[in-house]
Amino acid sequence: MAGEIEAYREMRAAGVSRGVIRHRVEQGRLRRLSRGVYGTQDDFESHLRAIFRRLPPSALVGFQTGAQLHGFGAVPSAEVHVIVPAGCVVPRIRGVVAHEAALPVPRPVEIAGVPCAPAVRCAVDLARVLRRMDAMPLLDLCLRSGACGRDELRAEVGRHGGLRGVCQARQLVDLADPRAECRQESQLRLLLVDGGLPAPEPQLWVADGYGAPRYRLDLGYRRHKIGIEYDGVSHLDRDRLRHDRFRMNWLAANGWRMRHFTDVDLYRRPRDITATIAALLLNP
Repeated sequence: MAGEIEAYREMRAAGVSRGVIRHRVEQGRLRRLSRGVYGTQDDFESHLRAIFRRLPPSALVGFQTGAQLHGFGAVPSAEVHVIVPAGCVVPRIRGVVAHEAALPVPRPVEIAGVPCAPAVRCAVDLARVLRRMDAMPLLDLCLRSGACGRDELRAEVGRHGGLRGVCQARQLVDLADPRAECRQESQLRLLLVDGGLPAPEPQLWVADGYGAPRYRLDLGYRRHKIGIEYDGVSHLDRDRLRHDRFRMNWLAANGWRMRHFTDVDLYRRPRDITATIAALLLNP
């Protein structure tokens, strides 16, 4: 092959027979990456480049796939998401979702050998169309990864004025916090804010009597000495459980009121979480 990715018709035009192509595929030297497009590597980036051999030249990677390429793919998608100009004719390709752009995409960048919308555009597009509980972790991770800054996000939101979901995007960009370390922490913080409570501080350090940082809480209200923790699978480990018990006893002895929540609380009983923390804030 002349290159890593090549179309079937290009190989045939170069004099490669059908039998040779079939033999290479059977031997594993050549892989079918997309309809009529072959390559030597069978990975995500190769499949992506193969798909772009079938798309119009104006197509760009965007939305979930763009966020993944930029390093903040907090909302994975099995499909490849691309942006095309309004009215552009796109062939039907299995596993590809084409979004018509109501707003032009300035300054595309090249990642993994394909054109991609800038990180800030991918972030704001998703903040407009995803559920709030999915968009919040994505924006937190966008800031945490350094893909773009808050001022960039705010400026990009301003460009989307009048589009569907822009009010949600504006609210969530203002709430985004790079200190959040996991999806559930971001969602817990948003749940409390949406419940009318002040935003808790992510990754709050509690100091000992000498002022040295002793323990770090997932979320907390420093002035009220309220700590909020999300307990995932890692907390089931026996050694982790022993450490957590010692930690909880120390925090309680130093005036901290801790509340722990699991996935069942977060996704099935969200109102109970809000009510629990509201009661603590009202009773210092």
